Amino acid sequence: MAWDFDLTEAAVRNCIRTAEVDAGERDGLTSGERGELAAWRRENRRPREDVDIRKRATAFLVRETR
Repeated sequence: MAWDFDLTEAAVRNCIRTAEVDAGERDGLTSGERGELAAWRRENRRPREDVDIRKRATAFLVRETR
């Protein structure tokens, strides 16, 4: 049946594992928790990049003023 939809065995196994976690039958992050974590990481990537840019700019200016 999975072959009718061109799915691999691993893809079917992953879908079953995800469904078990979402149903509370297996330990792990639920789909909702994974989505929240991904959103949090996206939100926090920008401030970290800003800090990194400021650090580089400060180091550059310190070198240039010597």
